[in-house]
This record gives sequence, C-alpha cells and structure tokens, in this order.
Amino acid sequence: MSSSAADTPAVVLIVDDVPDNLAVLHDALDESGYTVLVATNGEAALQCAAQARPDIVLLDAMMPGMDGFEVARRLKADEATAGIPIVFMTGLTETEHVIQAFGVGVVDYVAKPVRTRELIARIESHLRNARAQRQARGALDAFGHATLVVRERDGRRLWQTALARELMTEHFPGTPEMLAPPAVTAWVAREALRRRAGAEPQGLTVGRGPQRLTFALHAMDGDSGGSDSGEEWLIVLREDSEAALLDGLLRHFPLTAREAEVLYWVIQGKTNRDIAEILSLSPRTVHKHLEHVFEKLGVETRTAAAALALQRVG
Repeated sequence: MSSSAADTPAVVLIVDDVPDNLAVLHDALDESGYTVLVATNGEAALQCAAQARPDIVLLDAMMPGMDGFEVARRLKADEATAGIPIVFMTGLTETEHVIQAFGVGVVDYVAKPVRTRELIARIESHLRNARAQRQARGALDAFGHATLVVRERDGRRLWQTALARELMTEHFPGTPEMLAPPAVTAWVAREALRRRAGAEPQGLTVGRGPQRLTFALHAMDGDSGGSDSGEEWLIVLREDSEAALLDGLLRHFPLTAREAEVLYWVIQGKTNRDIAEILSLSPRTVHKHLEHVFEKLGVETRTAAAALALQRVG
C-alpha cells in the first residue's frame, strides 16, 4: 500500500546529490505508486519540504554544503515539518554516525547501496505509523484535549493541541511557543529519570492566581517521528480553578473558610505538612481543622473526605 489516504498516493521526497541514485530510487518508488519529489542539495530539500509537506523524506547523509544531519535538524526544528518521518540513506555505518543520525531526529537508517524492495517496505511501515499518529493527534485536537509532546533533552514542544497551546500561553506568557517553560523542562527531566528508576509517577502543578495547571507525564508508545526511544514524552494538561472548587465546598458542606481550604489541599493530595506550609499554619492546626472536616462530612479518612467532596462538588 502506498497511499497516505484512501485515494491519495503518499508523497516521498528524495534528497541526494548523485543523479544516478535519484534516478534508481525515483523509478522504483514511482512504479510502487508513490508521488516522488527530488532535491539535490540541503537548501532545496528544506524549501521543497516546507512547500510540499511530503509524507516521508529519504535523505542522503553526506552532501556538499549542507549535509543530511543539518537538513534533518532543521526539519525537526520547524513545527510545520517536525512530524515528517526521515529515513537516512548513507554509506556511513560507524556507531557514532548512527547515534548522531538518531540524535537529529531520523526514524530509520539505511546503508548504501540501497536495496529498493527493503527500502519500500520500511517506507510503508513508517507511513502507517505516521498516519496513526496524525489520526490520534487529530482526535485529541477535535475533542478539545490539552496535550503536547515534549523532547526531554531540550524541552522543545514537538506537537501540541490548540487547547494546550492556549493554556501554555496563558500560564507562561513570554515563553516561546515551541519551547516548554524552564520549570516544565526541569520537571520532565527529573520525572524521566524517576520513571527509568521505577519510581511512582509524580505530576507538576503550577498556579496563576486562582487557576491551577497540572501536568501528567506519559511515555510515548512507538516513534513519533523524532528521536531516541524514551526521549519524547506526552504531557496531559488539566486546568483547575481553586476559587470554583472552594466555593463548591462551602456551598455543599457546613465548613468554615479555613476548613474548606484544608479540604481543598487534601483533594490535591497534599500532606498535613504541605498544607501547613501552603497556608502558613502549624501542622497541629491543620490536623485540628481536618478533624472538624471529617466530623462535618461524616468520614474517618482523608481519602474518604476527598472522594466525597469530589463526588458532591464534581
């Protein structure tokens, strides 16, 4: 299968400075039903990719002027082309070159001379993955989910839904649109290390006035068109209004304002010591308030109090 949609042939951009290589690959791909574009240097490849938005790029690593490594780096740095899978074609097979290639964002590495049947099989596999990712991203966007994909090593936002972009702009004004804020980048790096060590997941919560933005990190399944395994992470955002929840607690339960605040932070998973620091109280005072909360809600544990509050307030 060589189509990116039901009746539309997939578009393949071949980048190579050797005419004979271009001719062989062009003919093989054309016979297999692909729409084929060609470029003989790095600048032409970037221009063609930006204008035509191919479904996949076959990229020669060694070219005069701008080499394939730099072309791949620039394609991945541009939001418009970052999601296009790149397959390197090269005679460089040393480990350091393979590592460098995956480091700049390629999804596959094919040694020259290229075996066309094998290459076409690889292309179709990467196209299927890319189509599935586009469909998943489109569904997330259509249903209004706030999700983004961040690259661990530099905090670059590789992809984001419209709602995620809106929330990030609102809570982190002045941050470049395609970069995660420093606090989020640092959290991703810490959480990634914790995950690899087998630790329990920990989210991130940031506040902006009465609004709270929470971040949950999820490992990417498979390749997202970009980098080494484990280096790209899916982040799910959720915005909570502290004021709205506090108002709901006061309306639904016979609590004082301070007791509602304590219960609010219990719902957020904070310990008594955490709550004491947040509200500038002593842990003993927090404990007393929590005893009153349990009595008024008719429960005996913090878990039960939080569950009842969320059930009643929503």
